[in-house]
Amino acid sequence: MGLTSNKVLGLAVASAVLLFVGTVWLWPRLARRNWRAVSGRVGLLLGTQLALFMSLGLAANQAFGFYASWADLFGQEKDQGVVVNHTALGGSGGPLQVVETASVRGAGGSRPQIGGQIQKVDIVGRTTNIATPAYVYLPPEYFQPQYRTRTFPAAVVLTGYPGTAQALVDKLHYPRTAQDLAKDGRMQPMILVMMRPTVAPPRDTECVDIPGGPQTETFFAKDLPDAMLAHYRVGKEPGSWGIIGDSTGGYCALKLAMHHPRSYAAAAGLSPYYKAPIDPTTGDLFHGDKGLRDHADLFWYLKHLPAPDTSLLVTSSKIGESNYKDTLKFIERVQANGLTRISSIILESGGHNFNTWRREIPATLQWISGRLTDR
Repeated sequence: MGLTSNKVLGLAVASAVLLFVGTVWLWPRLARRNWRAVSGRVGLLLGTQLALFMSLGLAANQAFGFYASWADLFGQEKDQGVVVNHTALGGSGGPLQVVETASVRGAGGSRPQIGGQIQKVDIVGRTTNIATPAYVYLPPEYFQPQYRTRTFPAAVVLTGYPGTAQALVDKLHYPRTAQDLAKDGRMQPMILVMMRPTVAPPRDTECVDIPGGPQTETFFAKDLPDAMLAHYRVGKEPGSWGIIGDSTGGYCALKLAMHHPRSYAAAAGLSPYYKAPIDPTTGDLFHGDKGLRDHADLFWYLKHLPAPDTSLLVTSSKIGESNYKDTLKFIERVQANGLTRISSIILESGGHNFNTWRREIPATLQWISGRLTDR
C-alpha cells in the first residue's frame, strides 16, 4: 500500500483508536509497581502516541502532497533524475511521451470534447538530458473540430519543494478551476503543464543551472517549451507562454520570467521567496561562483541588470506569511525599474499552505490568461 493510500491512513487511525481503547482498558491491570507493569504502561503510551503521530503525518501528507511514495519520504527515490534517454532523444517518439490519460474530475463528462483531458507525460530535455514526469491539462476546445487549427497559450505550473505534481491536480484543482473559469468566459482556454520544480529528486535545485550538475534553468527555459511545441498545438510566440508556482515554485516562476522574458511573457509567484536558499536539500548550488549566486537573487537582479520586459504577479498575506515584508519590497523595486509590470494579491490572513493558494488560484489564472496570446 502506497504512502498516499487511504487504506494506509485508515489503518493508522484504526491502530491509534485501538491502542487508546486498549490503554484505558488495561491501565488498572498495569497499576502495580513491578517492572512488567511499568514496561506495559510505557509500551502502551509510546504505541498510542506513535500511532497518533503517524495518523496526523499521513493525513497532513495527503492534504498537502509533500511526498508521493515511501521511497520519496525516505530519500530513496532513484527512478527519476538526470538521465540520457537515447530513444526519447533520437527516436521517432520525440522528447515527450504520453504515459496515460484521464478525465477531469467533476467536469461533466468523460469525453475530452466536453470535459477536457489530463495526460501524464514523460519529458526528456534535448539539451540538458533531464528526464522528468509531468501532467498536461488540455481544455475541451483542444479536441473540438472548430478549433482543430488553433494553437493555445500555455502555462507551466510548479509545486513547492518537495511537493508532488499530482497535488496540483487533486489538491489545488488547477484543471477544474481553469475549465470553470473558461466556461464562464473569465479566462481563455489554456494548456497547463503541471510538474515539480525538483527535476533531479531528491535534490532541491531551485531552478538553477548548477555547475557540473543539473541544468534546471535551461530545462525550463528551453527544453520544456520545445518538448511541448513538438507534441501539442501550443503557441510559438513569446507571448504565448506563462509560468505559475507556489513557494519554491513561485521563486522559480519569477526568476525564469525575469531571466528569460522571451520564453515567459508572464509569471505568478504564490507565496514566493526571492533568493535561492543554501541548505542540506539544495547542496552547493553555485560552487563558490558569486556571479551565479547574485544572478539568482531577484533583488540583486533588479538593481544591477536591465529591467526585463515581462509581467509579474506576487502574493502574500499580512498575517501568516513570512514573505510579506519582502514581497512589499519586491513590488517597490519592480515599480522603480520602469519596464517590468507588477501586480499583487495580498490577503488579510493566510498561511503558507494549500488552503491559502486555493483562494489565490482563480484570480491568478484570470490574470495570466489576460497576458498571454494564442499565436
